[in-house]
Amino acid sequence: MTENTVTGVTPDELPEALRLDRERTAIDEAADAYYEEYLALHPDAATIEGRPGHETEYSDYSPAGEEADVELARRTLEAVNALEPRDAVDRVTLDVLNERLGLQIEAHLAGLGAWELNPLATEAHGIRQIFDLMPQETAQDWSHIVGRMANVPAAIDGFIETLEHHREAGRVAAARQVRLLVEQFRAYAQSGGFFDGLAEQAVAADAGLDGSAQDAARAAAGAYRRLADHLEQVLLPEAPEEDAVGIERYRLHSRQFLGAEVDLAETYRWGVEELERIIAEQEQVAEQIRPGASIAEAKRALDEDPARRLEGTDALREWMQRVSDRAVEFLAREHFTIEGPMRTIECMIAPTHDGGIYYTPPSADFSRPGRMWWSVPEGETQFTTWAETSTVYHEGVPGHHLQFATGAALASSVNDYRAHGVWVSGHGEGWALYAERLMEQLGYLEDPGDRMGMLDGQRMRAARVVFDIGVHCGFEIPQAWAERIGHSGTWTAEAGHEFLAQNLDISKGQREFEFHRYLGWPGQAPSYKIGQRIWEQLRDEALQRGESLREFHTRALLIGSVGLDTLRRALQDPEA
Repeated sequence: MTENTVTGVTPDELPEALRLDRERTAIDEAADAYYEEYLALHPDAATIEGRPGHETEYSDYSPAGEEADVELARRTLEAVNALEPRDAVDRVTLDVLNERLGLQIEAHLAGLGAWELNPLATEAHGIRQIFDLMPQETAQDWSHIVGRMANVPAAIDGFIETLEHHREAGRVAAARQVRLLVEQFRAYAQSGGFFDGLAEQAVAADAGLDGSAQDAARAAAGAYRRLADHLEQVLLPEAPEEDAVGIERYRLHSRQFLGAEVDLAETYRWGVEELERIIAEQEQVAEQIRPGASIAEAKRALDEDPARRLEGTDALREWMQRVSDRAVEFLAREHFTIEGPMRTIECMIAPTHDGGIYYTPPSADFSRPGRMWWSVPEGETQFTTWAETSTVYHEGVPGHHLQFATGAALASSVNDYRAHGVWVSGHGEGWALYAERLMEQLGYLEDPGDRMGMLDGQRMRAARVVFDIGVHCGFEIPQAWAERIGHSGTWTAEAGHEFLAQNLDISKGQREFEFHRYLGWPGQAPSYKIGQRIWEQLRDEALQRGESLREFHTRALLIGSVGLDTLRRALQDPEA
């Protein structure tokens, strides 16, 4: 197990509430053995964690790499299930390993994998995004960046090999996703683009990198051009036009993202009802903003309010930082344990323009802080604060940052796999959406404009449930919505596009990004709202058991990132 020593942050300096009094067990050793072997197979994941020694390397993105991951999962489950748990931490660790690794094996056998393309989270996106997390302070840092750029071609070639392997087996992503990624990856490779920019920065930091930096940038850009050509020339002619994956494949994706099995038909009906409930709540808030106003009229009034408008990305970043810092100070006083390096969040403008807003966790030693990133679409220069206040709470505190910082702090008490190696969207994104509502309940969204923004976010997430499950599973469009969008019968991508236009009040660029994301990444987007639903169910169960709200939050966060069925079982364990 690593210790938080690189920057002088030791386990003893972290909050006492996050230090468990326990000795390591055989199950801890087995979990960490798995995690160490996983990091050896995935050196870019080691970079995310902040581990030194593999700064220029990439995972094997070829079919051989995929098989190595599955074989590691099989060996680990065989070894760990032969051991007896000694305490509640062990019981949760066993549960997590069996759920996560077992599902990984099941998905592999079902033919799911890296061939399933989307505009945000393919292997090729990860190959580029890792540079965003690499230190850029010393000459050595820039040497590592140049070294990793030089290895981009081999990583991309492995990914192309995987795409070919699956194509030969009859598995090709939908044409819509292939076309989109051709466009994205050509943008990555353009002259003066991302990699050329890195090379310029590298040479400015260390003149000795002149030549090697440019060569690496050209090679990396060339790899992405080669990938775009392969997508366009080889995959696209065989890519199906149908976007929906069908209910059986969708069910498996849903389990991956939730760590729980839900009744999809019941969840779809609930999503429709939840969407209507949120719209009714928005109507009430609109009345507070301007008596007699519709939701759209109230939001126009907010947009026109100079006090709620930001000009330029510098102003956006500074505002994000102010809101985040205030939230940390407020919540740390009485509601959550937020101390030491956990209190630091850096708000950043992303170097790309895809339209997403996301969070990257701190390194294990907190030398790299947790960061909130805004990927601003090209040409967008105006931003409204009312629409994004709750987003800062979602990505920062009490949302993702509190989750990940707690995980990093727990590393001295539980195994590294539990602390750093598990991410389940329904748990993590569900918590972050739950956190938005929590801020309202704690009185931090009393401003009607900020509350309208939070409700807009909740509305978007509820609409995702309806769209994502409806389109991919081929469910019927509810009659009320059939009339509003001018489409009836079963959901199609086109009907869904109009539905999103009526429910996602975001920029056109962001909405198009969301539309393609849902179609290409089935089960991921609904995990936010479904995860929130399950978190609220678990909270209500805890309150019925006599726990306070703070006790529930503390206990649940101390369990760490796990599947939601695992979380439910852990919370029912009186020793957990």
